[in-house]
Amino acid sequence: MTIEKHDLHHEFPEFNDEIHKLKMNDAHFARLFKEYHESDHEILRIEKGVENTSDNYLEQQKIKRLQLKDELFGMLKKESVSA
Repeated sequence: MTIEKHDLHHEFPEFNDEIHKLKMNDAHFARLFKEYHESDHEILRIEKGVENTSDNYLEQQKIKRLQLKDELFGMLKKESVSA
Protein backbone atom coordinates (compact mmCIF):
# COMPACT_ATOMS: atom_id res chain seq x y z
CA MET A 1 0.00 0.00 0.00
CA THR A 2 1.35 3.40 -1.00
CA ILE A 3 0.82 6.07 1.62
CA GLU A 4 0.33 9.53 0.17
CA LYS A 5 1.17 12.85 1.77
CA HIS A 6 -1.80 15.14 2.19
CA ASP A 7 -0.27 18.23 3.76
CA LEU A 8 -1.68 21.44 2.30
CA HIS A 9 1.60 22.58 0.75
CA HIS A 10 1.76 19.27 -1.09
CA GLU A 11 -1.94 19.31 -2.02
CA PHE A 12 -2.03 22.95 -3.17
CA PRO A 13 1.48 24.06 -4.21
CA GLU A 14 -0.03 26.90 -6.25
CA PHE A 15 -1.29 28.46 -2.98
CA ASN A 16 1.99 28.46 -1.01
CA ASP A 17 2.01 32.26 -0.66
CA GLU A 18 -1.65 32.34 0.37
CA ILE A 19 -1.14 29.55 2.91
CA HIS A 20 1.71 31.45 4.52
CA LYS A 21 -0.16 34.77 4.52
CA LEU A 22 -3.34 33.32 5.98
CA LYS A 23 -1.47 31.33 8.64
CA MET A 24 0.18 34.56 9.80
CA ASN A 25 -2.82 36.89 9.55
CA ASP A 26 -6.02 34.87 9.99
CA ALA A 27 -6.52 33.12 13.34
CA HIS A 28 -9.44 31.03 12.02
CA PHE A 29 -7.39 29.78 9.06
CA ALA A 30 -4.42 29.07 11.37
CA ARG A 31 -6.63 27.03 13.71
CA LEU A 32 -8.15 25.03 10.83
CA PHE A 33 -4.70 24.54 9.29
CA LYS A 34 -3.39 23.14 12.60
CA GLU A 35 -6.43 20.87 12.97
CA TYR A 36 -5.99 19.64 9.39
CA HIS A 37 -2.28 19.00 9.96
CA GLU A 38 -2.94 17.05 13.18
CA SER A 39 -5.69 15.02 11.51
CA ASP A 40 -3.45 14.22 8.55
CA HIS A 41 -0.65 13.03 10.84
CA GLU A 42 -3.03 10.83 12.83
CA ILE A 43 -4.29 9.22 9.61
CA LEU A 44 -0.72 8.71 8.41
CA ARG A 45 0.24 6.98 11.70
CA ILE A 46 -2.79 4.70 11.43
CA GLU A 47 -2.05 3.84 7.80
CA LYS A 48 1.58 3.06 8.65
CA GLY A 49 0.45 0.75 11.45
CA VAL A 50 1.95 2.85 14.23
CA GLU A 51 -1.52 3.20 15.77
CA ASN A 52 -4.28 0.62 15.65
CA THR A 53 -7.92 1.54 15.35
CA SER A 54 -11.11 0.41 13.72
CA ASP A 55 -11.73 0.90 10.02
CA ASN A 56 -14.79 2.96 10.92
CA TYR A 57 -12.72 5.39 13.00
CA LEU A 58 -10.17 5.75 10.19
CA GLU A 59 -12.93 6.51 7.69
CA GLN A 60 -14.42 9.12 10.05
CA GLN A 61 -11.01 10.78 10.37
CA LYS A 62 -10.60 10.83 6.58
CA ILE A 63 -14.01 12.48 6.22
CA LYS A 64 -13.05 15.07 8.84
CA ARG A 65 -9.77 15.75 7.02
CA LEU A 66 -11.61 16.16 3.72
CA GLN A 67 -14.11 18.60 5.25
CA LEU A 68 -11.26 20.67 6.70
CA LYS A 69 -9.44 20.57 3.37
CA ASP A 70 -12.55 21.80 1.55
CA GLU A 71 -12.99 24.69 3.96
CA LEU A 72 -9.31 25.63 3.79
CA PHE A 73 -9.36 25.41 -0.02
CA GLY A 74 -12.31 27.80 -0.14
CA MET A 75 -10.43 30.27 2.04
CA LEU A 76 -7.32 29.94 -0.15
CA LYS A 77 -9.30 30.53 -3.35
CA LYS A 78 -10.95 33.60 -1.83
CA GLU A 79 -7.56 34.95 -0.73
CA SER A 80 -6.01 34.39 -4.16
CA VAL A 81 -8.83 36.31 -5.86
CA SER A 82 -8.56 39.26 -3.47
CA ALA A 83 -4.76 39.44 -3.72
